[in-house]
Formats: sequence, structure tokens, C-alpha cells
Amino acid sequence: MSGAVTRPVPDSELPARQAQRVLVAGSVVGVGLRRHLSQVAGECGLDGTARTVRDQVVVEVAGPPAALAEFVHRVSTQAPRPARVSLVDVVELEGMTPHPGTGFRVLFDDVDPPMAAGLDGTSRAGHTTGHTYGHVSGTTHEGRPPSATEPSGAEPSGAEPSGEPSPWADRGICPACLRELFDPADRRYRYPFLSCRLCGPRQSLLDELPPYGRPSAFGEGPDDCLPGLPGLPGFAPCAACTAEREDPAGRRHHAPATACPECGPHLTWRTSRADGDDGSGWGDRGGRLWAGGTSGDRRSDAEALAAAVETVAAGGVVAVKGPGGYQLVCDATVPRAVARLRSRTHRWTRPLTVLAPDLSVARAVADLGTAEVDLLVSPSRPVVLAPLRRSRLPIAAGVSAGSDHVGLALPATPLQALLVHDLDRPLVVTGAHPAEEPVVVDDALVPARLAGLADGFLGHDLPIRTRTRSSVHWVVRGRPAVLRRGRGVVPTAVPLPFAARQPVLAVGAQLSHTCTLAGDSRAYVGEQLGDLTSPAKLDAFEQELNRLVPLVGGTPAAVAHDLHPGYLASQYARRWPQDRRIAVQHHHAHVAACAAEHGVTGTFLGVAYDGPGLGDDGTLWGGEILVADLRGYHRAGRFGRAPLPGGELAARSPIRTALGYLLAGERLGGAPIDPDLLGARTERLSARELETVRRMVTGGVNSPPASSAARLVDAVAGLLGLREDAAYEGEAATVLETAARGRREEELPWRIVTADGVRVYDPVVTLAAVLSGMADGVSVGRLAAAFHATLVAVTVALCVDAGHEAGVRTVCLAGSTFTNRLLLGGVVDGLEREGFDVFVPERVPTDDSGVSYGQAAVAAARMAAG
Repeated sequence: MSGAVTRPVPDSELPARQAQRVLVAGSVVGVGLRRHLSQVAGECGLDGTARTVRDQVVVEVAGPPAALAEFVHRVSTQAPRPARVSLVDVVELEGMTPHPGTGFRVLFDDVDPPMAAGLDGTSRAGHTTGHTYGHVSGTTHEGRPPSATEPSGAEPSGAEPSGEPSPWADRGICPACLRELFDPADRRYRYPFLSCRLCGPRQSLLDELPPYGRPSAFGEGPDDCLPGLPGLPGFAPCAACTAEREDPAGRRHHAPATACPECGPHLTWRTSRADGDDGSGWGDRGGRLWAGGTSGDRRSDAEALAAAVETVAAGGVVAVKGPGGYQLVCDATVPRAVARLRSRTHRWTRPLTVLAPDLSVARAVADLGTAEVDLLVSPSRPVVLAPLRRSRLPIAAGVSAGSDHVGLALPATPLQALLVHDLDRPLVVTGAHPAEEPVVVDDALVPARLAGLADGFLGHDLPIRTRTRSSVHWVVRGRPAVLRRGRGVVPTAVPLPFAARQPVLAVGAQLSHTCTLAGDSRAYVGEQLGDLTSPAKLDAFEQELNRLVPLVGGTPAAVAHDLHPGYLASQYARRWPQDRRIAVQHHHAHVAACAAEHGVTGTFLGVAYDGPGLGDDGTLWGGEILVADLRGYHRAGRFGRAPLPGGELAARSPIRTALGYLLAGERLGGAPIDPDLLGARTERLSARELETVRRMVTGGVNSPPASSAARLVDAVAGLLGLREDAAYEGEAATVLETAARGRREEELPWRIVTADGVRVYDPVVTLAAVLSGMADGVSVGRLAAAFHATLVAVTVALCVDAGHEAGVRTVCLAGSTFTNRLLLGGVVDGLEREGFDVFVPERVPTDDSGVSYGQAAVAAARMAAG
């Protein structure tokens, strides 16, 4: 703010007419704000214009000073939902434009910042004073985000943990549409595809996102509907829907998906009878789905929905076509139904999402605070990870599969709302796709790819242009944070501290893969599509990349990638010339992502606790203390190394990982492991298997050494007998955390030594203590809690030493191991007691799906530094 007025100005000294430029930022594009501003300006008797400039609204307005003050006040405090105004910046103009009597107009030729005076951060002639109202929803002057304290009821609060929502992101059903859905007098009563300007599909209707600088693609102008289409692709609106779309005062004015039973999509239903009925009326081996095309049985919407409800109520599994792909649905309260779904999908132990009919049921299932409730009812309608209640509703134990948390969601679409309403019970909802393959979106592929998974198929005739998965969020120390960016969040931009001089593509890592496109000061993190380990997933990645490219205004000029040459993403990056490739170490990308989202541009301590990633020295890293900035780093601390039997497969075999530590872990001067204690924990392995692992780890056969914190956690879970084999990476850590919850224990023995100038935590000492505790009859829960306390103490000690040596008091935590709420909370508390400022990932996931954003932030910083 410049040129602040230092004394009140009497009304007699004010000019009869003034002109101002008003910059409005926040969630202000594609949400009806410009139309609202036009109405307010008219009521205040002002002349002027409003237009969008990328993701902001710029108003030039003139009139009596008192009327201008009222206008600015109403802009700051009376934005209509779902708009959210986080900043109103006022610049006084010397010229008398807009001219008297010209009225107020909304301009739809959106422009880039250089075309709008004063928006590029430079001084411009013609302004005298500036005033800022409200606050920026982001970081404060200390770099710490403001607290989320707004209370919430059943209405959406507008809180979006991923930042200001994109106008292109899909939005969950709004309260007004929900009321219409169940109003017998409404013409859209029980219509599964109703929506309005405030809710409904957006990006899932588009082959590619609108070009950069055109955020009104779903907003308020004559070109605001889908490009070249009057509404839903393939469906011409009827006269009634057309009238609603053309009514400026209505909720469906230029809404992108306006439709009704007369003109919109309709449901279809097909069954899949199988041989081998299991007593429920539904077979477990799935028969032939259908023949002769994919149009489906043309029943009425009511008949198709009733058939799906009957199937689920009888204990069956139904594949439901959602906004971003097919999902499997079953009764969450029936153990046999849950077991049947797990058996068919081979997801034996992965936690499943529970779809609750309403907040009262959600509260009966899980312990929900204000922040969790705000997330559940927010427009993005994410899955929210929350603690299970001990006296929960009769949710089948198989839903959470050993975890004491559950993924909860409220209905995001009218179809989901109808399903849970008619069944009147919580449902399990999970992706209907085989392992290692993308979500199924093409109706023509359903018979082949979903054969045997479902007893019935509730589809519809609206094509899905873009596959999406639900976003997943959790609450960390009272603040919302993203665990997986998906529907409702993508393609929301995340700021970059250093602007990318040219468009940058960051291709990410391999697990939980995402890509990021960066342009100027914004980064667009793509959909998390799973592990990038197959040609099908590579195709999905390239499709996602092609969709995001228009957001940054052109073909990427550089590509940022991981050091590991075997990743499919790294191989994709080699399509670029050598001088346009920027290699970023995996764990530097992790901590850089946390630093960048919080605006940390100086030196910080990065704590990266993660699975293995290739380090500068050719070994696998993963338990790292880095002294870093966004351009580079040096290693100040690490965990002791151990060979991983089977390489990447070690994540699925915690007991064999433990053997790697105990038989051939890096010897750092600690006492050797007692062979008798070791034998007691390996007696369940056959002599042949034990000897095979011994030869692998001692001979270096397919057993790369790694300093990974995630693998150390797996090893402890294996030794404690919690998971000797894991169905997915992270399962062992989940059950170890659950075993430790609610206990306070002193840490186990630990030691830190110095090797090659780097402080190294010797995990073998701790593992020996675990073995001794088991031999002495100490409970698994106590040992699990003590191990968590040990990791906290080790981390604090490493950071205190590194921080003192480097003169750094800022710490950024990242990596998949910090999805452990118990460990994360303990480390943050311990570091804050030592006087550190600690940042944790919130807008970008802490696991490998945040790596691409970190790569983009590093690439932009290096480009800025020349």
C-alpha cells in the first residue's frame, strides 16, 4: 500500500466525482461475481466496467466518493456464494474515466496482466493512493497460513484447503439443488443429473481445459458455456432449460451442465448374472456382462435406480458411473458384501471409503471436528480421513482393515444423494478398475475390464471426457491438508515463490504419480492417477499432460524430472533435448514442495522421510536431513543404510526388509545383534527362504542399500508381527501407527554418529531393543509407541545439530512417512519446543504425488537464478 492518507478529509474538500481501479482476488472467476458487481454498481449509481484478468476481477469505476466507499465495502463483505473475496485492492485514478452517464458494463474479453494497468507489479502513471481491504488467503508476513476458525454447519463454508478453487474444478451438489432433488413439486424432482451455476461437473466434461487467460469458460459471458456447445455435450437444452440459462437473475444463468428429464442424460441398468451363487443371489465369479453394444437397458431413471438399490440392499456390488469414471458400491454395514467386493477387486486390506447419507451419520461413524465437517461439506466434496468412533454405527470391520481411521465422504452428485437416500445406510465406494490400471471411463471398455467385479451396472448416456478420482483430505493439527489432489481440486493452481520464466513441465516420480505444469507464478498439479508402472498409466499421464498444457499458455520450454533413470516419467523426460532437462533429486523435490507452498524462499532444514529415491551418491535415500533452498541442498543427516531384498518389492515384505537391517545393515559401531533374538523372530520363515534372503543381502544380489525411513518403519512392523507381508506400500506403517495410538512411552535406545561429515542415525541399535523387548514380553502396542517416540527424538536431535551448524531455524517436513499422524504431530511438537518454525504440506500432498510440484518449484528457482 502506497501513499496512505494521514488525516480524515472533510466532505467539503472531496471532489464531486472520483475514479478508482478495484482489484478483487480470491475465488472470483466463474462464480457470478461480475454480474453481482454490476448489480451493486447500479444500485450505487456508479459508472464503469468489470473484467477478468487471469484469475482476478478488475473493476474501473467512477462516481461520488460516498458511493465508491459503499461499493468497495459491499464488494468486500457481500460476495455471493460460491464466490470468496480474499483481497480488495483500491487504486485512485486521476483521470475522469469511466465517463459520467455511461453506466456499468461487464466486459468478457479477458486480458493478461500487461494489458491491465498496474497489475504487473510496476508503477503506473495515473494513480495517487492505494488501499487494501480484507486479506490474502495464503501466507501471512511470517510465512505461516492464517488459522481456519470459521464454524460450520450443514451448509458449505466455502473452505477449500487446496486454495482458491478453480472455476474449472467439478463441484459437489449445492444445498439449493439438493432441495430441488427431493422436492416433489420441482420439475427436476429425483433427476440424477441436475446442477446449476454453483455446482456440478466442469473439468470432467472437457477434453482439454480452456486456454490460459480465459478463466470465464464457465463464468458469466456469452462464451461461458462449453466451447461450441449450448450445455452438456450431445444434449440440446429444451425450451425451459434454455430460458433458465438466459435468465441473468437465475441460478442457472450460463451454467455449463443445465439439463432436465426432458432434454438431459438418463440412467441405464444392466445385470451380470454368474455361475456359482454364494447364497446372496449374486455370483462371485461374474458372468458375461452384456452383448450387442453399450447403450444399456433404456429403463426410466426411477426403474434403473430402483434396480441398483435392490441389488445393493441384497448384498450385491454395483458399478456406478460417476462424474470421473466407474465406481463400485456396496453396503458398508454388511460384512459379506464388503468381503465380496474385496475378493473381486483383490484389495484385501486397503481402507475403503464410506459414503454417508448426511452429517449425522458421518458423525456416528467417525470423530469429526469443525475442520473435518468443513471439509466434508465444502464444494470440492472430498474424502476426509477421520478417526473411527469406538461406538460407531455397525460399519463392517473389513471396511477399515486394521486402521483406526476411515475415509468419509458426503454425496457429491445427485446420483450419489439418491442412492444413499433410498438405501438409508452408509455405503462403500471405491474405484471400479483392476489393479495397476487407470479408472474406467469408456463405456465400450466396461464389459472387458469390469467383468466379474459387479453384479449390476448403473450407467448413463453422458460421456466422460476426463477421468478423475476423489480428492482425499485430512486435518493436521487443526488445519485442513490434501492427501490426494483429485476431483474438486484439480486444476486449482498452487503459487510458485519464483515465477517460471517459461512454461515448465515437471513429470514427477513413479508412485502416486502426478505431473505439474508451471507458468509464471502458478503451478497446476495434475490428477493423481496411481503408480506410473504400466503403458496404460503412461497413456493416462500423457492425456492429463495434454489437458493441462493450455493453462500455461504454450508448450513447455523445459522439463524437470527425477534422478532415477528407470522411472517411466524420467524416460518420458528424455524426449526433451539435454539442455532443456532439469534433474531434481527426489527428496529435495519433497521438501522443496513444502517450502514453496508456504512461500519459504531462503535456507531451511528439509526433513524428508520417505520411500527410497535415488541420491547423488548413487545409493537410495529416504531418511534425510537436508540444508536446502529452492535451488539446491546439501545432506546434513541421514538414517543408516540397509539392503532391500528384492529392491522395490521390499515394500511388500516387511519381515524380509527387517532381515536386511539385521543381517547386513550398515555397521556404525553399535553392538551386534544377538543371534538368538534374531532366530526367534525368523522362525516362521522356512530355512530355505531365510537362507535365500541371507545370501541376497550379504552378497548384494538385487538388494540395493537404502537409508529409507519408510522401510525402517516397515521393518519394525515386520519384527512386531503386525505385517510380515503387505498388500500395498504403506500398509505396514498404518498398522504400526494404529498399534501405537493412545500410548505414551519412553523412546528406545538410539545413537547418532558422524560418518563422512554427515550425522547418521544408527537404526540397528533401536531394532535390537525391539527384539529384546519382544523377548521380555513387552506388548506390541508399547513397543510400537516407543518406536514412534524414538523417531521423534532422533529427528529433533538431528535438526537441532544441523540447524545450529547452518544457522537455520525453519524446518519443512515432507515424504510419505509423514502421512503417519502420530509421527508428524510428535515431530512438529518436538521441533517447536526447540524454537523452530515448522511447516508441513497442506495444499500439496506429502507423499510422492507432491514431488512434481517440488520439481517445478526447483526448476523455476534455478531458471530465475540463471
